[in-house]
Amino acid sequence: MSVQIGFEEGEAGLDWIGLTDALRHGHRLPKAEIADTFLYRGKDTLLNRSAWIDGLGLAVKCATVFPGNPDAGVPMINGAVSLFDDAHGRLEAIIDFHLITKWKTAGDSLLAALRLARKDSRKVLIIGSGTVARSLHDAYSAGFEGAQFTVWSRTRANAESFAKERKARVADDLETAVREADIITSATMSTSPVLRGEWLQAGQHVDLIGAYRPDMREADDAALKRARIFVDSFDTTIGHIGEIQIPLDSGAITRDALLADYYSASGFERGSDDDITIFKNGGGAHLDLMVSRYVLDRFNA
Repeated sequence: MSVQIGFEEGEAGLDWIGLTDALRHGHRLPKAEIADTFLYRGKDTLLNRSAWIDGLGLAVKCATVFPGNPDAGVPMINGAVSLFDDAHGRLEAIIDFHLITKWKTAGDSLLAALRLARKDSRKVLIIGSGTVARSLHDAYSAGFEGAQFTVWSRTRANAESFAKERKARVADDLETAVREADIITSATMSTSPVLRGEWLQAGQHVDLIGAYRPDMREADDAALKRARIFVDSFDTTIGHIGEIQIPLDSGAITRDALLADYYSASGFERGSDDDITIFKNGGGAHLDLMVSRYVLDRFNA
């Protein structure tokens, strides 16, 4: 019999480091088969993402992203996640969509930062002040003891609200904040770069989350050219997300510039303390499956 897991009851048994351990385990299993479909109506998007990992099961996540919803007092993102067992394909759980999205998105970025950022990183800049930014604050707080947070947003009132809630500092100037940070994590809905490569400093780690459509990106060509670039999955970023595909199509970077993903046998690591590393969080359906399995396991524990 399948179970329904709501947000609060599902989240009660979770922790960020435990999730990164689950993601590591999931990537040691046979590579996921994935299938994504995207439908668009102007800026509105329907994402249907499916994944099957031999030994872990199957998941189907359907999501609607309507950027104009907040103006009407409606959540921007809505959807559902269904988890099926590996042996017989039976429905095991229907899990709150927002729970899976929160922990998948921030957990994906945290795992990369634990592998790529300098171990002494403490100054974390969050670009954006929405729901994802709050999840990133929670995840990075768990992964980097003593982390000090700065937030920047195009709308200062939103940044100030975030800062008051999370005891962070508000950045008056984005360039200055970027130059001072050890880790820069960006979660915007931008279709044009907000992060410039000329601002980056040796030893920084950059975490790019917001772009999920072919026309979206958060970092400019100069940033990508200066950095060692990593992605969570080659299959869900190349050809799908503007952050990677636009500079590939223009020739600003080549395919060889993408050094590794989580499935790579080696190479997903910082080369030296002076490296600038960039991670593109693509957030594919295989990650939704791994997180859903972790949530169900902890719910049943």
